[in-house]
Amino acid sequence: MRITSKGQVTIPKEIRDEFGLLPGTEVEFYKNGGQLFVRKQAGADRRRADEVIAHLREAGKSYTMTTEEVMRLTRGEDWGTGHLEEGDGDPR
Repeated sequence: MRITSKGQVTIPKEIRDEFGLLPGTEVEFYKNGGQLFVRKQAGADRRRADEVIAHLREAGKSYTMTTEEVMRLTRGEDWGTGHLEEGDGDPR
């Protein structure tokens, strides 16, 4: 593994997966006895969750759907009647 001219290093995917190091995860470096360590910053998971929740709440303000619209999108039928929308279904 090599450090780039910008001081960057790629953390192997297996390690990122095992320790939950997602894009945007904050880490810290510390040294102990001549060794260098990296770890997630304390509370990093909670801060990330708060950021995701805030983003979803903000996104939800700009677009809302009725129950009927959601049901129509997910089921492909006219919700409440059980009939397929025109153009959907068996082409026979």
